[in-house]
Amino acid sequence: MNSKPTLMLLPGLMCNDAVWTPLLPALETVCDCRIVDHGLANDFGAMAQNVLDHAPEHFFVAGHSMGGRVALQVYSMAPERVKGMMLMDTGHTPLPMGQAGLEERAKRQVLLDLAHDQGLRAMAQEWVKGMVAPARLSDTVLIEAILGMFDTKTVTHFDHQIHALLHRPDGTPVLESMRCPASLICGELDAWSPVSQHQTMSDLLPRHPQVQVIQGAGHMCTMETPDLVAQAMMESLKTMLNP
Repeated sequence: MNSKPTLMLLPGLMCNDAVWTPLLPALETVCDCRIVDHGLANDFGAMAQNVLDHAPEHFFVAGHSMGGRVALQVYSMAPERVKGMMLMDTGHTPLPMGQAGLEERAKRQVLLDLAHDQGLRAMAQEWVKGMVAPARLSDTVLIEAILGMFDTKTVTHFDHQIHALLHRPDGTPVLESMRCPASLICGELDAWSPVSQHQTMSDLLPRHPQVQVIQGAGHMCTMETPDLVAQAMMESLKTMLNP
């Protein structure tokens, strides 16, 4: 019987095991790690139910990017089952009202149109420009790993996950009510989900955890600087496992 606690690892938009694999050598020393596939779900409720269906009675959860929003939904649906949470390069607010919401819809629609017209790789080549630290855009190994990850998905996956993001719930009440320990991890140069956004989430959490900033990393920090992210996650797990 496995005596290690279970850590459910939730990838973000159009991501798969590749987001988490570099961290597993460290994480698996203390946890039974299970990477979740969101399948063709098109709302966070269905994604969260999928996590709950594949998790043991009690578990820890880490969510990166869109996966962080799914993690919040998991907690809202079964708070008594979640023993600790790590939210990484993510957000909590719903689609903004007014002009800001229209602008976000338009930006996502541009990528959707590109995916439908020219394919996922062409879309990913545009998307990745704002998702890694600027200095890493010339790192062909890193960029190819990200593009290859997108190649494992379909345009239908992209349609469904964008639908989920555009209809995302407000995570503010979840953060305010969270009773399990939580940590916040963010790439220093994350332009999509900046450090300031994570500080706002910390202010909402009852325990106000310090945001762990990953130096030199952008939004895709787990693939950009896996050693630093693994260290931050291990520090969080140590605190959660030994309160």
